[in-house]
Amino acid sequence: MKSKISMMIAAGALSAAAGLPAAAQEYSFKFQSVDPAGNPNFMIQDEWTERVELMSGGRIQIELLPVGAVVEYNETQDAVGAGILDGHITDVSYFSGKDPAFGLIANPIGAWSSPEEMFRFMRYGGGNELMRGLEEPYNLRFVGATTTGLEGFVSSVPLSGVDDLKGLKVRAPEGLIQQVFDAAGAVPVNLPYAEVFTALDKGVIDAADSTVFSTNHSQGLHDAGNHPVYPGFHSMPLVEVAMNLDKWNELPEDLQEIMTVSVRDLASDMVAQLSIKDLEAVAEAKADPDITVHNWSSEERTRFRTIAMEQWETMAGQSENARNVYDTLTTYLAEQGMLD
Repeated sequence: MKSKISMMIAAGALSAAAGLPAAAQEYSFKFQSVDPAGNPNFMIQDEWTERVELMSGGRIQIELLPVGAVVEYNETQDAVGAGILDGHITDVSYFSGKDPAFGLIANPIGAWSSPEEMFRFMRYGGGNELMRGLEEPYNLRFVGATTTGLEGFVSSVPLSGVDDLKGLKVRAPEGLIQQVFDAAGAVPVNLPYAEVFTALDKGVIDAADSTVFSTNHSQGLHDAGNHPVYPGFHSMPLVEVAMNLDKWNELPEDLQEIMTVSVRDLASDMVAQLSIKDLEAVAEAKADPDITVHNWSSEERTRFRTIAMEQWETMAGQSENARNVYDTLTTYLAEQGMLD
């Protein structure tokens, strides 16, 4: 009588001969977020990792680490490219020091009035192709774009318009957004989000280009910066999901598609959840006598956008890639009637 092991081997051979699939390979990845654990953004991203595992039938498992868990917030691109991390979820502006093109595509200040406008450009106007071309030399694969939505602006002093920015010490990511604030007369300071509250509280900065209103509110930033501007007048960041290119290439085509589609879902989910939270937080802030919510007039918003667009062109002259981003972006905006 054949042994049990011999029978199992024979059964496996018969299955292979019949063309039946072998056990599916599983992939385990470590991604680092730009957000701290417990932050609403991080929680939404963590829900995404659970959906990826479910959608892939358990073949993809992603462990999401908070900001600074392995490397600093502005070092994840190098860490992912080297395979120290498998992927990241982060603001592309942090890599402007490597190529100004990252700053221009990450936050073309004044270009977008809603997340949907940015998503259309990325998916159908050439943005995804630009990002893949920019990141492949660093051994990264751009999987897709998300955003937190139009950001709030936190300030410890009243802000009614562009003139109030003069001399203001503003936390802002390096690259285009710092250049725009500098051109508007402010003094940009480069700090990670996790240090914003302490810097505001101690007077190291006067204001912050931060994240969305609701996250700022839940993190207590309006205690230190009790003159927020809402809706934001300045910024809507491109928050990318990207991973190590070699590890991306190892994934079968169906899992690559699951990753791509899941990031589209993450983008929609993040915008929707944070928008709901924003409206609730704004109502709460307006009811607080210690907080004054400022809403810039359309004239002041236009003044700031004009300053920003002048800096787009300045940045376009800083590298060949930046010029390519500028040409693609402005062509798209012109075709869509969005440069008026």
